[in-house]
Amino acid sequence: MTCPAWDVDPLSAEFLADPYAALNPLREAGPVFHSPVLDMWVVTRHADIEAIFRDPATFSAAIAQDPLHPLADETRAVLATGFRAGATMSNADPPKHTRIRRHNLRSFSARRIAAVEPLVRAKAAELLDDLLTEREFDLVEGLTFPLPAWMIFSFLGFPSEDTELLKSWCGNRTLFSWGRPSVDEQVEIAQNMVRYWQYCERFVDGRIADPVDDFTSDLVRVHLADAAELARDEIVGIVYGLSFAGHETTTNLTTNAVRRLLEHPEAWKALCAEPGLIENAVEEVLRFDTSVIAWRRITTRPVEIGGVAVPEGARLLLSLASAGHDPAAFPDPETFDIRREGVRDHLAFGKGIHFCLGAPLARIEVRTVLELLTARAPDLELVPGQQLTFPPNVSFRGPQSLRLRRG
Repeated sequence: MTCPAWDVDPLSAEFLADPYAALNPLREAGPVFHSPVLDMWVVTRHADIEAIFRDPATFSAAIAQDPLHPLADETRAVLATGFRAGATMSNADPPKHTRIRRHNLRSFSARRIAAVEPLVRAKAAELLDDLLTEREFDLVEGLTFPLPAWMIFSFLGFPSEDTELLKSWCGNRTLFSWGRPSVDEQVEIAQNMVRYWQYCERFVDGRIADPVDDFTSDLVRVHLADAAELARDEIVGIVYGLSFAGHETTTNLTTNAVRRLLEHPEAWKALCAEPGLIENAVEEVLRFDTSVIAWRRITTRPVEIGGVAVPEGARLLLSLASAGHDPAAFPDPETFDIRREGVRDHLAFGKGIHFCLGAPLARIEVRTVLELLTARAPDLELVPGQQLTFPPNVSFRGPQSLRLRRG
């Protein structure tokens, strides 16, 4: 089977506003399409994407974090002044990935994750105390942006007084690797990446000198016992990557969850009356409106995907948004159903060796926010008429602002 072309620009305003309107008919038409705009092969179906995730030997993760388009010389010059990130987790293949992930899994211990939940609940309640004094407010600004950043920074061990500075350095980071930034935007983001990387270097060096009780120190202890097993720069890369991804994606997921539930008032009322439904509702949001709508792989050999011949070295865009609406995996996929059975088969956190390490933390936060909001503000509703905007990139999606009001 030959590979047809897909002439939609996934960075266009129309696609960003509603990717599902373009992806659903695309998936129905075929399993793989070539995008001339991106020079990538777009994979649309759940079964094919899951198989790709489970075959890292054929589908390398090496390009997962690469800029979507070539960087300008000015940008490369800025990065050369102090940004030394290499492959660590999401963009590493075995055997390096296997070694690093093993130590990360140990550091993401049940004890450490369990200790996070009451802290997240207390911080979320504190933020809501301020928000709910207003009849109308922006959920992103007041809760779903500050809470994930605070959570992952605390988990890593970053000092709380550095939170605002670190968040400012994360601005537009998704545009750099997953969007189409101008040269000026590239340079500005690259400058912040250097600052952030150098901060992480200083932080890790401090933990090497004096380990404490946090996630970073767990990794440092491995390094101190055997530097060949986990190098200092690898720890810096892990801390750098987690501190960004650990709040950007969770901000989007939590905002998407509240948006979709309030768009379906019967679902919101059901959660208010029966909080036990919240856990499955979170999974339905991950399927229906995932915060990571696409991810990337590159083929290591010629291969067939859904009967379509794809060459070696083909850059793949795995459409997780399309996979979540695949009727072959989820009956009646356009219905938002918080009681849906089998919904955990979604691919929002990936599958196989690269399954998202932060999934337990993300689930804790979204569940906590929904428990608090349904208990304390059951009359919550979307402010009508608002125009939602989304960051211009191919992978991360969530409203940049979501205005709510008390009924």
